[in-house]
Amino acid sequence: MNEILSSSLSALGYGVVGTVVMLLGYLITDLLTPGKLHQLIWEDRNPNAILLVSANTLGAAVVVVSAIMSSYSELGLVPGLVSTAVFGLIGLVVMALSFLLIDLLTPTKISHIVSNAEWHPATWVSATAHLSIALVVAAAIS
Repeated sequence: MNEILSSSLSALGYGVVGTVVMLLGYLITDLLTPGKLHQLIWEDRNPNAILLVSANTLGAAVVVVSAIMSSYSELGLVPGLVSTAVFGLIGLVVMALSFLLIDLLTPTKISHIVSNAEWHPATWVSATAHLSIALVVAAAIS
């Protein structure tokens, strides 16, 4: 019974940390793009914003899962949760930096494309960068 309780608390703790990291990813993306993402996605149904936020959320999840898998059995619960949060934040920072770098190097500002309702293929570049950076961070963790 203790093992079930311990595993349940671990799952709850890691679930909360993962949710917070993904929420922070959403908030960072919201700060980096003009307009409000909740309006762009849920009210305007903007495909550019949907793709970017989806890639960001998936990227954050990849980093969190990798951090959990590398820390769960080795560190114990509390250090594992801290490790997962730290690696998750590192992933978000690196993804945000890649977004800003792509925005700086491209002729059209990705941040403005994301808020535009007309579909733009450059959004795929930024979304792919989010996932690619997340995979690199995840590999570095493991």
